[in-house]
Amino acid sequence: MPTPPVPALNELLAGAHVVSLPMRVKFRGIRERESLLLQGPAGWGEFCPFPEYGDAEASRWLASAVEAAWQGFPAPLRSVIPVNATVPAVAAERVPEVLARFGRVDAVKVKVAEHGQTLDDDAARLAAVRLVLPEAAIRVDANGGWDVPAAVEALTRLADVGLEYAEQPVPTIDGLAEVRRVLGAAGTPVLIAADESVRKESDPLRVARAGAADLIVVKVAPLGGVRRALDIVAQAGLPAVVSSALDTSVGIRAGLALAAALPGLPYACGLGTVSLFDSDITTDPLVADDGAIRLRDATADAGLLEQYAASPERRDWWLARLRRVHALLAA
Repeated sequence: MPTPPVPALNELLAGAHVVSLPMRVKFRGIRERESLLLQGPAGWGEFCPFPEYGDAEASRWLASAVEAAWQGFPAPLRSVIPVNATVPAVAAERVPEVLARFGRVDAVKVKVAEHGQTLDDDAARLAAVRLVLPEAAIRVDANGGWDVPAAVEALTRLADVGLEYAEQPVPTIDGLAEVRRVLGAAGTPVLIAADESVRKESDPLRVARAGAADLIVVKVAPLGGVRRALDIVAQAGLPAVVSSALDTSVGIRAGLALAAALPGLPYACGLGTVSLFDSDITTDPLVADDGAIRLRDATADAGLLEQYAASPERRDWWLARLRRVHALLAA
């Protein structure tokens, strides 16, 4: 389907709301998540690239928000999306508290390779998850935090708890291929998933051509929208896991739309992250119930938008960013 025209800037600004939502625990080094929400004729979209991202990379996030709010989503193939719990890089003793917020789940993603922590910290965190959920599938996410030797050492050790897969253990595609080769030769049963190597590469299909991963992790906003993500998954020819970019329920709605439209959905999705927030911008937040989220729309609530409105300085920062990124997207 052709990409729809980019709305005029004044259309975006007319429906723009900047919010700052407190996190229950530190995640990606932050305790508050800022986001710019857009209301359009088809609903709500979310523009929330992290502050360190440049305007060119952020333009894909705006394309995704425009798709959601001005075009809408493809027809779904399913209405219930299984999701995993997410455990940030917390101390092992905090794991039961974090997991309790997600209710019953069949899969858990655990953050590892956090700066300033050790492999012993990671092993203790995974052991705590396994103690709470002895039957759950456990996957780890290193966000490219290891080099190849450290990744091989870590995954060989962590495999003892039973790993479903390891997400982006090293930063480069060549490194992923090497980790996958070494683990396979040693008979270590850990699948390799590519995340940043798909969403941050100028050629998101190179990871598949290089044989660097067993599956790919896809996030709607960084890939430019649901339709573009569907196309990338189809071309990659690998199983896909849909994950979030630490979105509000508006952004999670786009992730659910992708998960609902994929021909196959072999893994629980990383779309349960609203449970990591203290609050949300809708009175019907998209959080898991019995390990899944039912497909439904997310409508921002005027009272919550006001309650969690960002400071005037941060609002000005986001609106200036929106103007710059819109100029790139519309060019």
